[in-house]
Amino acid sequence: MKVMIIGGFLGSGKTTTILRISRRLSNAGKRTAIIVNEIGEIGLDGDILTSPGIVTEELTSGCICCTLRISMQYTLQTLEEEFAPDIVIIEPTGIAFPGQIREEIETMGLSELSFAPVVTLVDPGRFGTEAKEIPRFIENQIKEAEILCINKIDITPAETVLAAEKMLHEINPEARILKFSAKHEDEQFERLLLHLAVPGFKKPSKEKKNSIELSEVSAYSALYTLGLRNLSPEESVHFVEESLQTIQGRVREINPEFIGHVKLSIKLPEFTVKGSVTSSKEMPQAELIPGRNSEKAELRLLSAITKVPKNKLIEIVESTVEENLWNSGITFEKEVHEHGHDTENHSEHENEQICRVNIYRENE
Repeated sequence: MKVMIIGGFLGSGKTTTILRISRRLSNAGKRTAIIVNEIGEIGLDGDILTSPGIVTEELTSGCICCTLRISMQYTLQTLEEEFAPDIVIIEPTGIAFPGQIREEIETMGLSELSFAPVVTLVDPGRFGTEAKEIPRFIENQIKEAEILCINKIDITPAETVLAAEKMLHEINPEARILKFSAKHEDEQFERLLLHLAVPGFKKPSKEKKNSIELSEVSAYSALYTLGLRNLSPEESVHFVEESLQTIQGRVREINPEFIGHVKLSIKLPEFTVKGSVTSSKEMPQAELIPGRNSEKAELRLLSAITKVPKNKLIEIVESTVEENLWNSGITFEKEVHEHGHDTENHSEHENEQICRVNIYRENE
C-alpha cells in the first residue's frame, strides 16, 4: 500500500488536485482510497471525491498530525483489510504538517507500506499574506515538503508566481518546485503525477509541533436539514455567494487580513452547490455540481479563520446563514458541532484521539 500525502494551507486547491490524481490512478486500474481530514466536525468534500473504484473516508473533529492518531491508524487498517487499496491519498486539514503525518504513520506497524514524496500546495496569490499572518506555521508546512506545488497559475499574475517561487526556494532549497493549474491539468500537472510515482525519502525527525496551536485558527461547523422547497440552481448559487460575501465582510471587520477557509454547500436531490472564501481579499466562489442526488435537502458549513475569537466566528456564520434561510422562506433544523478547536480551548482536547468518521463508497 502506497501512501500519498497532499498538504497545503486552507484554500490552496488540495481537493481539486486530489480529485484529478485519484481519477487518473483509478482509470489506470489502481485501487485508490482517499482520507479527508477536516478540522471541524462536518465533512464537506468526501462525497465529491468518491467515484467508481475509489473509496473516501473523512476524519473530522481534529487534526491528524496531532490529535487523531488512533483514528488514522484504525482507518488505515480498516482500508487495508476491507478495500486492499494500491494507493491511499491523504488530504490533511489546511493547518496540518504533512511530514509529521508521515512520521506518525511509519510507527503504526502497517504491512508493506511505502510513501510517495510529501507534497505541499501553495496558492501564490495569497502566499505573501500567509507568510506574514502565521510565518512559523506556513514555514513548517513548506520545510516538510519534498515537492512544493504552486497552484492556480492560470489566475495568478506571472510576477506573483515568480515571487512565490523565490520565497519557497529560500525556505526549502531541497524541494522540487512545480507550477501548474490543477483545475486544467496542464503539462506541469502531468509532471507531478510522474514525481509521485517514485519513492519519497524520510527527512530527519524534528520536534513534534501542534498544528492547531501554531495556526491560531478558530473553527466552527454546523449542519442544517432544510425544509423542502423548490430552489433552482440559480437561487442556490446566489444564496451561497451572498452568504459567503456577508461572512467575509463581517469577519474582515475583526481581522482585516484574515485567512482561512469558509466552506458552504447546499445539497438537494438534483444538484449540489459548493462555495468557499479563503481570505479577506478573495472573491467568494460557488460551483454547481449536477446529479449528486442527495436523499435530503441540507446545508453544511465549515469555517476555520485566523485570529478571530471563536465566539465571534460562531455568531457571524450562524446569524448570516440563518437570516438568509429565513429571508428565502426555507425552514430548517440545525445540528451544531463544536469541539473547541480554537487555540484558546485547545489544552482540554489535546489528548483527544477519537473522531467522527464518514465513509463514502460507490459500486465499482
